[in-house]
Amino acid sequence: MKYQIIPVTPFQQNCSLVWCEQTLQAAVIDPGGDLDRILDAVHEHGLSLEKILLTHGHIDHVGGAAKLAEQQQLPIIGPHEDDKMWLEQLPIQSQKFGFPASVAFEPSQYLQDGDEVTVGNSVLKVFHCPGHTPGHVVFWSAADKLAFVGDVLFRGSIGRTDFPGSSYQALIDSISNKLWPLGNDTRFVPGHGLMSTFAEERQNNPFVADQLLQ
Repeated sequence: MKYQIIPVTPFQQNCSLVWCEQTLQAAVIDPGGDLDRILDAVHEHGLSLEKILLTHGHIDHVGGAAKLAEQQQLPIIGPHEDDKMWLEQLPIQSQKFGFPASVAFEPSQYLQDGDEVTVGNSVLKVFHCPGHTPGHVVFWSAADKLAFVGDVLFRGSIGRTDFPGSSYQALIDSISNKLWPLGNDTRFVPGHGLMSTFAEERQNNPFVADQLLQ
């Protein structure tokens, strides 16, 4: 699987364009906005978009999803149904954070822990990782040892837990029980900022380093 990170919105959210090298079929993970930039990348690589994947319902991650789905006739897959509240509140979120007006929407499919989604011949396994939001999911390519973790984990930090439905302990449990077992050599694309590896975060992250969780 190939990928390109496309920072979008004033929050510089890491939208990811992912595609299968054999079929050139592609998916967009977390199209928060700036759809022209996303579609330019699709055309640059000669890809065929087949779906939109969402990690969670915050506007910087999903603000452009409904418009992109309508324009390109794409299904929206994810997040977990426990984030339905956030998707229903998108008009309020857009006003609160100064984003372009966004409409509430219902995904074509909610995801459950253990589901798999395909992008061409590539497979992404789904992990339900609540904490930042109750319905947050992570996508993991076993073949590439690559995870798209949204706002669960960052390089040197973790997701905020001061939102309605957030839980600090649930977030720590998600990281230690769902992400770490995927292997220290797993690279991950966070929702914001630079990529890292689980090994680096287990050693150096001041919130979830191994010595802190023993």
